[in-house]
Amino acid sequence: MSDGGASPKTVRGYLDETPVWADGTPVADAPLTRMQKRIWLLAAAGKFFEGLVVFMTGVALPLIHQEFGLSAVENGIVGAATLFGILVGASTLGDLADRLGRKTVFIVEMAIFSLFLVLLTFSPGFVWLVIFLFGMGVALGGDYPTAHLIISESIPSRVRGRLVLGAFGFQALGALAGTGIGYLILSNLPEIGAWRLMYATAVVPALLVVIGRLAVTESPAWLLLRGRYDKAEEATGRLLRREPPYPKRIVLAEGAAGRGVEGGFRDLFQGPARRATILASVPWFLQDLGTYGIGIFTPTILALSLGHEKAHATGLTDVIRRDIAAAEGAAFLDILLIVGILAAVFLADRFGRIRLQVIGFIGCAAGLLLAALSTGMTGTTQTVLLFAGFMLFNFMTNMGPNAQTYLLAGEVFPTRVRGRGAGFAASFAKVGAVTTVFLFPVLLHRIGADLLLAILVGSSLLGAAITWHYRIETTGVSLETMDRADG
Repeated sequence: MSDGGASPKTVRGYLDETPVWADGTPVADAPLTRMQKRIWLLAAAGKFFEGLVVFMTGVALPLIHQEFGLSAVENGIVGAATLFGILVGASTLGDLADRLGRKTVFIVEMAIFSLFLVLLTFSPGFVWLVIFLFGMGVALGGDYPTAHLIISESIPSRVRGRLVLGAFGFQALGALAGTGIGYLILSNLPEIGAWRLMYATAVVPALLVVIGRLAVTESPAWLLLRGRYDKAEEATGRLLRREPPYPKRIVLAEGAAGRGVEGGFRDLFQGPARRATILASVPWFLQDLGTYGIGIFTPTILALSLGHEKAHATGLTDVIRRDIAAAEGAAFLDILLIVGILAAVFLADRFGRIRLQVIGFIGCAAGLLLAALSTGMTGTTQTVLLFAGFMLFNFMTNMGPNAQTYLLAGEVFPTRVRGRGAGFAASFAKVGAVTTVFLFPVLLHRIGADLLLAILVGSSLLGAAITWHYRIETTGVSLETMDRADG
């Protein structure tokens, strides 16, 4: 293969390369290309929709309960349906991203999400509602590994953490938007069917994202791994197209192509990958126990702890009034999720993933402990402790484990099983999320908020310990290093 004067490099070599001045002085950084920015924005949109629909469900659930006459168990099923879909979709679609390509799954998952979102707005009853929520979850689950992979395999190593977490931060923006949209719709349309309009607001934006994803390029690293040299060079050229052109010609080194393509889930539990699988999966499971339980049921916990929860609603007007008040309180606390992810974006490439995850877990435990202690107080002291605890928890979880577990899961595996490994980690984590969301309402009323919060304190401390014991620091490390370790 003639290089036309260009020296062959790996895909990562081209992505991490920066220009030099005429006197040989290297440029400190190179701006992202238009294609790299497009990929990032479209991946961020997927995380936004996840936060939107999952946290919007917390506002919609009282209305759904009232319209369909749901039992406590059915409430739990509705709350867990999307998360169970994420559990299934992360592994199945993550595996397909390794087999069929990042771009293919990147498009298909958002098309599936859009379809089930439309169907959800016309749900005729409980069973169909659960099916449509599950279908949306499958699509969002696929976005966990695929969005991370298509970003991290297309951008320079020096900004990988910042950009992946920046996209992930749109989950927090989506959570705030979901709560805010629910509040606005309820305030202006105080009707039992208002929940349908809440979900309908996301349909057109989702379809626009599908269209946008059709125009992105496939991951050059994946194409090269499959032995498709010409396509990999073409994709790298499209990815790095800029004015003035740099580099002027792409010639990829052939050494790693086609090696070990046909991996399986068994590979995740053998050799060096076992440590990576434990690090990526178990702490994520433990943080999801708290993040989703606290996130979705914050309004209920606030009402119970502060004494505003009635045993039974006196009518539809009472349900809507309480739902609006709950949305206001939850939206205020959700702001700390955004502040936390901003801290993660700023610190991840400077301070290190492992340190932030450990400190974040400990901070989550401290926040939950404050909230638990508040249940034994009264008056202003109780309110201050409860809100301070939840604010600290929301900040620490997004600065630490909620952000770093996602980031690490897409970095610690080699290219050939990166989608499979990241997908398995997300699925394993969602076992914790589904369990929490399904059992949280029952446990909250049976054992009380104080004991339930104390249990979550313990799970956070365990997450810190496991993270440190199985640590693999990936800050500033080229993803091709993971391929070499795969051997």
